[in-house]
Amino acid sequence: MDRVQEEHDNLTSRGFRVLVVAHGRVEGSFSVENPELPPLELLGLVGFIDPIRPDVPDAIRRCRSAGVDVVMVTGDHPATALAIARELEITDSPDEVVTGVKLGDPEVATLSEFIDRVKKGRVFARVTPLQKLRIVEAYRKSGEFVAVTGDGVNDAPALRSANIGVAMGSGTDVAKDTASLIVTDDDFASIVAGIEEGRYAYDNVRKVVYLLITTGFAEVLLFMLALLIGLPLPLVAVQLLWLNLVTNGIQDTALAFEKGEPGIMNRPPRRTEEGFFNRLMIEQVLLSGTVIGLVTLGAWYWLLSNGWDEFAARNLLFLLMVLFENFHLFNCRSEYISAFRVPISNNYILIAAVIAAQGLHIAALYIPFFQDVLQVQPVSLVEWITLLVLASSVVVVMEIFKAVRKHRPLDHQTGYGVG
Repeated sequence: MDRVQEEHDNLTSRGFRVLVVAHGRVEGSFSVENPELPPLELLGLVGFIDPIRPDVPDAIRRCRSAGVDVVMVTGDHPATALAIARELEITDSPDEVVTGVKLGDPEVATLSEFIDRVKKGRVFARVTPLQKLRIVEAYRKSGEFVAVTGDGVNDAPALRSANIGVAMGSGTDVAKDTASLIVTDDDFASIVAGIEEGRYAYDNVRKVVYLLITTGFAEVLLFMLALLIGLPLPLVAVQLLWLNLVTNGIQDTALAFEKGEPGIMNRPPRRTEEGFFNRLMIEQVLLSGTVIGLVTLGAWYWLLSNGWDEFAARNLLFLLMVLFENFHLFNCRSEYISAFRVPISNNYILIAAVIAAQGLHIAALYIPFFQDVLQVQPVSLVEWITLLVLASSVVVVMEIFKAVRKHRPLDHQTGYGVG
């Protein structure tokens, strides 16, 4: 028996699932519920192994760099689970392997006791379906956002209890019906790719909102301050519609096609309680919107104070707002990286959108119909250069903001999961 136990331990330590095969003769009736077996003769041990896909260890490393913690929950022998966990680089310590016996009966242990036991482990072996469910609940009670992968009927309760249940395409119908997502290729790396694509999509939504809210805030600020100091309305209604529907309409559509930023999987996850308008969004909207609003207000005041009639001054102010939106579009390509470091090749559609938006406005300056509707007229080269310099101020200010933000102490940082 020592030889058998030694071979069993050898197989499990190499990641095999081990079945013991024995035989014997049973006399009379036999019941599975209450078997009365005679002494059995050992025939041998059978080892099974499900090879780890080559890309899974790298996928787990990417999860770790993205702040996504991976733990293993299995019904396998602890030694088998530890061997696989070592290969996956989940843990190398036997102390972080918690068995179902160590977890205890979740119906008897208090919630705090069970959570403490769960926190000690990174690998959970020989656990029951009920314990799987309670492990998920313990993580959620601790404030974690939990995703569970599984393929069997016994995984269904844990899949349903998780924030996101992910079933394997080859799994049981019960698991797939219970889960939120189904991975058709059964590859854990596909889940990691999904996290990455989700971050890209979320970033692009933020970029579009950043652009639209900033320009809207700048327009509101411009109008309110102009009225407070007794100036005429800076823009007429049709000009506002042009800015919001034509110029911004082209820009925000193009911005949605921005490619993902490098290093997005090196950011920590957002806090579960963090709203869309986090500290970073509020800071950058207020700062960039204030710059645009104050510069346009200053230009409006200067033009009127120096003898320009309202029509001519409003024509220049209208063009200045269009230029501001086109310049600010490049700020919105990244909330973290300098606008000068984001490759043009990441979004050729955006470049085409800037050309189209500015081209339409230039055309409107010279086409009689649009001149009458939008109340515009051509401007001189000197005026173009002056307005371009003024509009570029929003890029200068936001570049300084990004540079200063990089040097903030960690507890004052903003963005994914911090601040």
